[in-house]
Amino acid sequence: MIQFERFELSNGLKVVVHEDDSTPMAAVNVLYNVGARDESPDKTGFAHLFEHLMFGGSANVPDFDTPLQMAGGENNAFTNNDITNFYDILPAENLETAFWLESDRMMALNFDERVLEVQRKVVVEEFKETCLNEPYGDVWHHIADMAYKVHPYRWPTIGKVPKHVEDASIDDVKSFFYKYYRPNNAILVVAGKVKTPQVKEMAEKWFGDIPPGPKHLRQLPQEPPQKRLEKRINEGNVPVDALYLAFHMPSRYQREYYVVDLISDILGNGSSSRLYRKLLKEQGLFSSIDCYVSGSIDPGLLIVEGKTAEGVSLEEGAAAIWKELEALKAAPIPERELQKLKNKVESTLVFSELNVLNKAINLAFFELLGDADLINQEANFYQAITTEELHKAARAILTEANCSELFYKARVRRVA
Repeated sequence: MIQFERFELSNGLKVVVHEDDSTPMAAVNVLYNVGARDESPDKTGFAHLFEHLMFGGSANVPDFDTPLQMAGGENNAFTNNDITNFYDILPAENLETAFWLESDRMMALNFDERVLEVQRKVVVEEFKETCLNEPYGDVWHHIADMAYKVHPYRWPTIGKVPKHVEDASIDDVKSFFYKYYRPNNAILVVAGKVKTPQVKEMAEKWFGDIPPGPKHLRQLPQEPPQKRLEKRINEGNVPVDALYLAFHMPSRYQREYYVVDLISDILGNGSSSRLYRKLLKEQGLFSSIDCYVSGSIDPGLLIVEGKTAEGVSLEEGAAAIWKELEALKAAPIPERELQKLKNKVESTLVFSELNVLNKAINLAFFELLGDADLINQEANFYQAITTEELHKAARAILTEANCSELFYKARVRRVA
């Protein structure tokens, strides 16, 4: 059981504190409730751009990294469809350094044309490296575009095209910042060798006078149910053929999310999973195969991906996967197989909570979902799932009408 206390500042900043005397360190996590789903279709990649801009200096701190490193700490950040998350870990006695740095960039980011130009180039270069020049790098562009027609999950976090970030102006950036990177749209979690009264005092001192932004009410279009199989074939400079099957699934707010997450484990988590054991080890149809969920807050995707073995066509590979999906739908899984899966999930959750930084990140995310105490309830959610629930969910979700199928073919190189 992870114990914590929470309070809220007058400007709307939510604060969660987890005291842990087993470590000399403190983790400071700032989650901003903004991700790629909050972007305009003609201005994508902005949340990811801001992940970089937030390290470009602020009113009193021209360089974010150096003061933290001098305090014996390190930091990083990540952005996805739903959130932008910044974290610092440092010796607990130097906790105030992280408060100073995080509050300064929340209060007044350095809106400098030179900084924007540098970070624009960094982000565009990252787009080219990871999406255009890396094998299978644009897979998510294809999957998202097929699976989503109206919801902003239809573009990846890095953006639709580099041009959107290239064209970002100072006014665009300022507008995005003052709309989303405000205390009333953020959650601060402090975990480690700290005391709640100490954190309260520092939070008021460093964040208390930052003005809130306008209240942001997210109103996103709801993706309608998919009614037919979406198919796409793409050729690229990749080493081997690959295939992807993406199925719509429930949101993080629904109990069924955990049911479908377990289905992904049945199919593709580890060497004893069904797809790995039958299609890779026994039949040798694939050189690699996996199944996972996107984990997004709004209704996301369960994805099966595999690279076919030499001499095996994508059509053969897809047919073999569908055969296993039909087998899963045909009858409830044995109770023993389900319990083994539940035990594996629980041990993974327990192991992840040994790390103070992981606890800080997870507490922030669950607080965003509505209650940080969900961190203590997750294992019970999985343990309560029945074989009947799994069977029902598999039959409802693993259908052709609910699927987007991508064949990614290795381009044939012609010899001159």
